Amino acid sequence: MTSAYRMKLPALDPSTAPSRVKEPLEAARKKMGMIPNMYTRMANAPGMFETYLLGYDRFRKDSGFTPAEQEVVLLAISAENGCEYCVAAHSTLADGPSKVAREVTDAVRGGSAIGDPRLAALAGLARAMVVSRGRPSVEVVKAFLDAGFTEQQVLEVVLAVAVKTISNYANHLFDTPVDAPFKAREWKAQRQAA
Repeated sequence: MTSAYRMKLPALDPSTAPSRVKEPLEAARKKMGMIPNMYTRMANAPGMFETYLLGYDRFRKDSGFTPAEQEVVLLAISAENGCEYCVAAHSTLADGPSKVAREVTDAVRGGSAIGDPRLAALAGLARAMVVSRGRPSVEVVKAFLDAGFTEQQVLEVVLAVAVKTISNYANHLFDTPVDAPFKAREWKAQRQAA
């Protein structure tokens, strides 16, 4: 098996980052009390970082999903993509501010059945979008719609996939270390290199 490429670019902070991403890095520090390791790596590509931040913000504000549902979507995509950093981060958010039941978070992390039918349909669509590269089956979408979601929200899941593709792939390339606040929910993926 070949090993995956690891980026050699440095982690950046507001004093070393390109001027256009200094403000978002500082804003993260003020809001979260830290600058996530993922941000310090993504800052090396300002356009990518800005696109991630904008898409993430729009998904959080405009998707029509509850905070718990948002976390299930982001966690399911990150698990399907094998992103250890994002699974740890979204598990922590799920356990805390998003108020996802621990058994649901653990089921999404483990790829097992979710007892809540609505969240199961949501996680099912999120995973299917990744696996099918945007071509989910009629059955998966029907289950999603039957659970009370809308076709517009199918597109919101596409937005979440886009955002998580940016962060998940950047984390793969950097092998981004999990921040201390997320360590309690670390997760190990089956890693493969192409």
